[in-house]
Amino acid sequence: MKSYDHTVRYTVDKPDIVTTDVLDPIEYHYQGKRDIVITIAQPEFTSVCPMTGLPDFGTINIRYTPDQFIVELKSLKYYLLQYRNVGMFYEHVSNRILDDLVLVLKPKMMEVTGQFTSRGGLTTNVCARYEAAS
Repeated sequence: MKSYDHTVRYTVDKPDIVTTDVLDPIEYHYQGKRDIVITIAQPEFTSVCPMTGLPDFGTINIRYTPDQFIVELKSLKYYLLQYRNVGMFYEHVSNRILDDLVLVLKPKMMEVTGQFTSRGGLTTNVCARYEAAS
């Protein structure tokens, strides 16, 4: 039986080309008055499988309770577009988006779910969650 060489990788951009420089936080004017939950969906998300070099398609859902800042949507769109040619596994994508948004927005709670389209008859949903320390 022939063994698979797991060291073979296709050439795709590295995750470090994704930066938070384009994310623009906006001051949240209702802070301290009430908690709200903001839900944002990006149904046209694309990245690249680091094993095959083939595109991965999916929906990224971002759900969060702001503290002092909310994200400006155009800047979020430009941020997510950076993943288009980046080779990352689904789990890494969801966690990386969560880490980056938490760093910039410092929310009370945030959840990022990646719902990826079928590959080989299997679908994958990855949910990463953050809650600020009380």
